[in-house]
Amino acid sequence: MKKIKFLLIALMAITVCTTFTACGDDDNKTAPSKYDQYQQAVNAIVNAQKKNDKVILVVAFGSTWEQAYDTFEKVVEDYKASFSGWDVFLSFSSAICINQARAGENVEPRDFYDPEHFLTAIGLAGYKQIVVQSLQVIPGEEYRRVRDSYVKDFMNNRNGDFTDDYMKSIDRQVVVGTPLMAEESDAENLAKVLNDEADVKAAVGEGIVAFMGHGNPEGYDYYGGNIRYLQLEDALRAINKNYYVGTVDMAETYAEDVLAHIGGGKFDYQVGAMGYTANYEKNNAKKAQLFVLMSIAGDHAHNDMADEEDPESWVSLFNKADIETAAYETNFTEACWKNTAEIKANGYIPGLAERSAVRALWKKHTSDAIKKLGTDAAMSTPTTASE
Repeated sequence: MKKIKFLLIALMAITVCTTFTACGDDDNKTAPSKYDQYQQAVNAIVNAQKKNDKVILVVAFGSTWEQAYDTFEKVVEDYKASFSGWDVFLSFSSAICINQARAGENVEPRDFYDPEHFLTAIGLAGYKQIVVQSLQVIPGEEYRRVRDSYVKDFMNNRNGDFTDDYMKSIDRQVVVGTPLMAEESDAENLAKVLNDEADVKAAVGEGIVAFMGHGNPEGYDYYGGNIRYLQLEDALRAINKNYYVGTVDMAETYAEDVLAHIGGGKFDYQVGAMGYTANYEKNNAKKAQLFVLMSIAGDHAHNDMADEEDPESWVSLFNKADIETAAYETNFTEACWKNTAEIKANGYIPGLAERSAVRALWKKHTSDAIKKLGTDAAMSTPTTASE
């Protein structure tokens, strides 16, 4: 079922991407294409907000949840406060999220734009130093696409938008900030930060704490991104054996596998059952608290993890295993979502980027990236080659 779901999502992405980049009415030769209309819109945003010659473009996958939008706003505010002298913009790398946000999917319609449009606008505005900061958790598919497609296309002046003089001026003045868990050491640092969070520490003191990440699907590991989840779990369990980490897309780390790990056995997907008699009580699993291991709490968090009406959601599977399980909490104090009444009434699922201590880890990656500007560790342009 996971593989089928992935293929359907991939097909949707191809369809929506095609729609997103489609040209305008061929019969009206003077009308700008949608691509050009979006470019003009982003140009206007960048020009109106430009205050400096240095810019940080934060790139998230995206979402269609109001809570996630509030989280993204908090990230931008935090970056502006922490990086004086830098302009800060936010971009979505997902065409599906961009189109659904524009269509008002679940929320009031909003306009978000992809990194290509933003980088073009940034170049046309004449920025002299550019940092593209990934808001991804692992160095997986989305991070690689941003770094190896969007940013490299910009550095190659793929569309011919910039003069050779400008391209020479930004040689070694463009860098990409790495994801939250770019290295094994990052996973270890994240484990320490999460364990120090008041709500997480309280939950792990009472029973199981299971984190749900995204992951890359089987066969698309993208040079070791998935291993960060395993390394994070090892680091967390070195602190407290009640910690577990799983994903929605990485083979052998689904909810069923996490439950099998908790019970001391292995889930047999061929027969759809545990291959052992689970002894959860022995493993201090009378109750559990679920946390999302993604930058925001969006569709995966509220549906795949927390939907009690979905028999295949994490919370349903945990409860079916006779573990008293909660996905929402009431004691998180840094909620970005502006609907406080809803929070008090129904509890809350915090995304990683809502935690100031976790945002500090992302910002440390940005600071490390800034240090590379002007060095051979920054990105080069072909226009600097000797003639």
